[in-house]
Amino acid sequence: MKKVILESPYAGFVERNIRYARLCVRDSLMRGECPIASHLLYTQEGILNDEIESERIQGINAGLEWKKVADLQVFYIDYGTSKGMQYGMDYAKEHNIPFEIRKIL
Repeated sequence: MKKVILESPYAGFVERNIRYARLCVRDSLMRGECPIASHLLYTQEGILNDEIESERIQGINAGLEWKKVADLQVFYIDYGTSKGMQYGMDYAKEHNIPFEIRKIL
């Protein structure tokens, strides 16, 4: 299985974006991939607070560490590209990390 880092919007319409991120995880699994969506993991209650900028960046950077073992980074853009997603995309381009852009809706 390909190890895949998933990126989708989180901030803003949080409830909608959580539902969407879950659909993205399912889409990746149905493609036979092994996805991680750190924005779903790290933003759970009691872990990191996405509304505190330093914690938000800490979560983004922790997610970026997965790039060392991932085969692919995937950006799901049905709801656009968030600031955090752009940060991840810029990082992928700068470090020549393979990535795809997907839509599922």
